Amino acid sequence: MTLLVLLAVVSAVVTFGLSLAVYRLSLRFRLYPAIRARDVHTRPTPRLGGIAMFLGILVAFLVAYLLTPQFPVLLIVFADPAPVLAILGGAAVIVVVGVIDDVWDLDWMTKLAGQFVAAGLVAWLGVQIYSLPIGDTSTVGSSWMSLVITVFAIVLVMNAINFVDGLDGLVAGVALIANGTFVVYSYSLWRATSPQNYFSLASVIAAILVGACAGFLPLNWHPAKLFMGDAGAMLIGLLMATSAIAITGSMEPTTVEALGRSGLLPAYIPIILPFAILLVPLVDFGMAVLRRLAAGKSPFSADRKHLHHRLLDMGHSQLHAVLIFYGWAAVVSLGCLFFFVFDQWFALAFLGVGVLVCLAVTLAPLGRRKAAETRAQLARSDEPGSLEDARRDPLDRRFQDSVPEPAHDDPSHEDAAPATLKEHQ
Repeated sequence: MTLLVLLAVVSAVVTFGLSLAVYRLSLRFRLYPAIRARDVHTRPTPRLGGIAMFLGILVAFLVAYLLTPQFPVLLIVFADPAPVLAILGGAAVIVVVGVIDDVWDLDWMTKLAGQFVAAGLVAWLGVQIYSLPIGDTSTVGSSWMSLVITVFAIVLVMNAINFVDGLDGLVAGVALIANGTFVVYSYSLWRATSPQNYFSLASVIAAILVGACAGFLPLNWHPAKLFMGDAGAMLIGLLMATSAIAITGSMEPTTVEALGRSGLLPAYIPIILPFAILLVPLVDFGMAVLRRLAAGKSPFSADRKHLHHRLLDMGHSQLHAVLIFYGWAAVVSLGCLFFFVFDQWFALAFLGVGVLVCLAVTLAPLGRRKAAETRAQLARSDEPGSLEDARRDPLDRRFQDSVPEPAHDDPSHEDAAPATLKEHQ
């Protein structure tokens, strides 16, 4: 675990320094787009932070490779360099596509094609879902099916993370929480299944990604000075999907059965946890696709109806909305992790209490808004001299003067017509 922490620190320090450099260069050369209608920020902000994150991740992998002679355990990762090179190559492709989109705004079909190229590179040369640990046999029928499932899974996660990127510090913080949980899980899993070789590619990817998010977050915290842009969001999605596939897609069903020592659910945590840490982005992505298809639009067309937009419309501030996302991510990911680490009743209790607290905080503005409306109505009805009081008091001359009587009760109205007729005659 010490080595994983060291790699995370290297990634964080490099990413933070390069983020400062990217921020200053972006301001100097005006490398920031105009504000769009769906944007929440009110001033032009550079969105090239994904470059700093990618370089920080690249340096951390290079340091890990250079430390191989001193730490032979790293040979588990670098003995076959093809997966690592494929992952970094796919990351480079997606960062280039993202930067072009952040600067010149690509159409969605071109960006989607770039995502498939990056995912295909990772799946073809690196990491694939060779099996799903369900039942006695693998559920992946052939190598081609494995390739296709892997590519679509990576593209799905990239878009889910990219869709939820809309508030300062949102994606960086959620990814930090989710991947931090995943580091602990992957380390504990391999300690339980292979005590002599408890290092894995999945844990290295997750630890380095934790460092990149931690190093970028200080400049991305509200009010953000630098955005990660599509390059950073898709990079995070690519690496999160890859780390999950690296640990889940290569696990044998017999290994999973051995993990079911304290109940059935812990045996399937290798499948559940990767989806759990991505629950919020996947829910937002699914709702956005269904909403846009129902409206006859492209599923990748932009709108202002994401979950973070809905939280703002409910009355949450940007900071409160981001903290709510953090809370949901922590409850879901830690709750699933606790099924593996602790007793299942403790995990269920944590999930139940956590969900109730998150729901109460999420829906709190609705209760405050209703209470405020009720107080306003009571204040208007109890205000001295209000129209309601005047209607109840027939001697209130102000009400009689402000509200005219019907025309047939006005004596002057009867004389108006004859006078007019006389003048006409």
